Amino acid sequence: MAQPPERPVARVGRAPLVMGRERSGPPERRSLAPRSANITVMIRAAFAAAKALKRDFGEVEHLQVSEKGPADFVTRADKRAEQTLREALMQARPDFGFLGEEGTDIKGDGRSRWIVDPLDGTNNFIHGVPHFAISIGLEREGEMVAGVVYQPISDELFWAEKGNGAFVDTPHARSRRLRVSGRKDPARALIATGIPHMGKGDHPAYLRVLERAMARCAGVRRWGAAALDLAFVAAGRYDSYFEYGLQPWDVAAGILLVREAGGYVSDVAGAAHTLASDSIVASSAALHATALDILNGR
Repeated sequence: MAQPPERPVARVGRAPLVMGRERSGPPERRSLAPRSANITVMIRAAFAAAKALKRDFGEVEHLQVSEKGPADFVTRADKRAEQTLREALMQARPDFGFLGEEGTDIKGDGRSRWIVDPLDGTNNFIHGVPHFAISIGLEREGEMVAGVVYQPISDELFWAEKGNGAFVDTPHARSRRLRVSGRKDPARALIATGIPHMGKGDHPAYLRVLERAMARCAGVRRWGAAALDLAFVAAGRYDSYFEYGLQPWDVAAGILLVREAGGYVSDVAGAAHTLASDSIVASSAALHATALDILNGR
């Protein structure tokens, strides 16, 4: 009879599980695609922030939650995750600027800037819905050049670098290249959106747009995490995504994922999307023009 190993055997993509050790993502997983030093820094920062998020999510009913606006909440988990991200990123790249959802704005050298959402999908998080993400984008001279979106619960790591493609790492697959959907018929398309919540946005105008989308598409999904919506477009899970009133940290990493996966990103009017745009449409190349027509009632 074979003797048991002296130490726990690691599962695929995981470090050995020992007492007192917390799983915090796949930092030991070796990438099959080349990664720059910046991407490595971003991924390590995301894994570090994910540790506390997963602990807090497991005890979500005990979180101290404070309101910062109607139906818009911030938790201690948000703030702690942003602090962890800021410390890790700024230690590695002290000259870079930093813009975070929780109010951190460091100017840096004026050339490169981290743009961070420490907890995209806060309402999901505090209601125990396991659909939220850490989003880190790297902007250089006004252009997104690297992006990481990490979902701690599913352990999916989406990442992209300008000119090098977009990839996803999961517990079961390493560095799988992302490609947007090839569907051309909107009647077969699944689209995602974000619905303006209480006290925000023009609800009647949005409902008119949503009605047009519902009438022309196979289905509409609203999951409440823009970074993951964009990552899912890049992965071909959604054929298109649109939303109004987002902030730079909501989309910084995701727009690069879509572009590097072969998709298009614009505002609802069809103009080139920038971090200052008041709306976003991300679609496969085959469906983008049709999506714009639907949203604009053409």
